Amino acid sequence: MGAVLAAVLGASLAGCSATGGKRAEDARKAAEAQGRAAVSTPRWTFAMVTHSGDGDTFWDIVQKGAKQAAVKDNIKFLYAHSDEAQQQAQLVQTYIDQDVDGLIVTLAKPDAMKDVVAKATRAGIPVITVNSGSAESKAFGALSHIGQDETVAGEAVGDELDKRGKKKALCVLHEQGNVGHEQRCAGTKKTFAGNLQNLYVDGTNMPDVQASIEAKLQTDPSIDAVVTLGAPFADAAVQAKQTAGSKAEIDTFDLNAKVAAALGAGKLGFAVDQQPYLQGYEAVDLLWLHRYNADVLGGGRPVLTGPQIITEQDAAELQDYTERGTR
Repeated sequence: MGAVLAAVLGASLAGCSATGGKRAEDARKAAEAQGRAAVSTPRWTFAMVTHSGDGDTFWDIVQKGAKQAAVKDNIKFLYAHSDEAQQQAQLVQTYIDQDVDGLIVTLAKPDAMKDVVAKATRAGIPVITVNSGSAESKAFGALSHIGQDETVAGEAVGDELDKRGKKKALCVLHEQGNVGHEQRCAGTKKTFAGNLQNLYVDGTNMPDVQASIEAKLQTDPSIDAVVTLGAPFADAAVQAKQTAGSKAEIDTFDLNAKVAAALGAGKLGFAVDQQPYLQGYEAVDLLWLHRYNADVLGGGRPVLTGPQIITEQDAAELQDYTERGTR
């Protein structure tokens, strides 16, 4: 314990100096490169199970944050994912059977996850929820939820569309049954003074996504904004706009290197960043803090990592971070 407190105190003192931030970053990079922990606590095992499909760059960023926190906290980090709700629940059960020391889960389809999260808590395994399921997290027995409130994020989008003078928008939902996606579009509709229509597409088939958006834009030239709910789908919307000959502005939830570049080039109007790196990093860090010091964040409410509206003016500043895969 003394070694841990000394490390924490040392980090605090460094943070007070003019070069503390740089020293802390250099120390973190050195520790990560050598696989060294910054603490002397036992090597606990934490597992994360998300609703991600294959190839979703958003979850690469979440994992990067989780893995970097795991190195610092002397944690063995395990990761699994499935966009099929029952399969996701089965993966959580597998980690319960392995008696991991902590679980991080998403609740995109909460009904399918309720029982298995309860099993984890009954087994004495602390659970943190991230990204989706903020409304259900506390009721399901999780310690905290880390992410953005999807309704609040949607409301921010509606406000931004109004500021830009938009009158008719399309909200593109790429995963049916995902409560967070429904909340984003509902939040947008709540604050948007114009007309909002939902368009459901098959997010596992990008050509189909593009074709569906293109068809809608061709059918209704009055649509002046398209909002996609994930960074990988923004490019498909841009392509659909070009093919359809539409003048609609393309906006998106989430940020990655492609989105930052497209913002800088004026191909996108704005992006809504929920800082996925933070969701992974803070989830691991909070589980470590709970096991080490019985700490809990949020006071029963979600710990918010977004929304942050990113525009063309912000893109250059964030470019380096997106290219290294942390924003």
